[in-house]
Order: sequence, then structure tokens, then C-alpha cells
Amino acid sequence: MKILGIDPGYGTTGFGLVEGARGQFSLIRSGAITTPPGMDFSARLEIVYEDMKKLLELSKPDAVAVEELFFGQNVTTGIGVAQSRGVILLAVRQAGVKVYQYKPMQVKQAVVGYGNATKHQVMDMTRRILHLEALPKPDDAADAIAIALCHGRSSTSLLAQIQNK
Repeated sequence: MKILGIDPGYGTTGFGLVEGARGQFSLIRSGAITTPPGMDFSARLEIVYEDMKKLLELSKPDAVAVEELFFGQNVTTGIGVAQSRGVILLAVRQAGVKVYQYKPMQVKQAVVGYGNATKHQVMDMTRRILHLEALPKPDDAADAIAIALCHGRSSTSLLAQIQNK
């Protein structure tokens, strides 16, 4: 199963494509969709949307896992990320790929085994699970890979198999 993980953003949207079978995962590709700061916001959303469509076409994933938003202190940034997430979900929907959404705590639990794990712990376990020498850059891509791994580990659980029937 090929899983495309997405860490949404409007300046940088991380992506990670992993392939998994029988609990073993390998990294196929990772990177980021970026938009220039200072550009009109609607133009930035258009870049994210168009690049996401191309990414989906090239990678042909079986599933897409997207991180749910967590609003911290900066609500203004959160609104922009939410809008970017919207165009990402639209592109996935139009591509006809099933989308799964995970909260940051669910990603930490699935990858590290502890829902309050630190970012460093998640990144280190991601590197170990995929047998990588170093984590891919930027950090948004590494986060997206962890989101893909979360789906890979969650979707193979017995509970998930029962719920999907």
C-alpha cells in the first residue's frame, strides 16, 4: 500500500510517500511544496492546489493521510493553514483517493507509542522505522512521513479492519 502523508501549510506543505506491507515500511519520496512569502495569498493557495494535483498524479497513492489542525497561539496563521488544507483536501477528493485525518497526538502515539512524545522523539522513531541514515529535510517533510506512517500502522490494526468492513 502506498500512503502519501501531508503536513499542510501555505508557505511549506510537507509530503512523504511511503510504501508498506506486513508492518514493514519504506520511504519512496519526500519533499515540500513551497510558496514565496509576500505573494498574494490566493496565488499561494493556487500553487499548493496545482502542485498537490501533480503530486497525486505522479505518486498514485492508495491513501492520503493529512494532519488535522492544531490551533496554538497564532490563530491568524491557523486560518491560513486551514485554507491551504482545504485546497489540499479538494485536490485529493478530485483525484478519487481516500483521505484519512489524524490529530498530532494520534501521530505521536502511532509512531512513538506515546501521545505526548516530543517532536525529536517522533523524528527519531521515523528515522528508525524507515532505516534512514538521516531524516529528510525540511522538517515539514519529516512530519509528513510520520503522518503516513501513522496511517500505515493504524490502518493495519484489527480494529481498523473491522471498522472498514
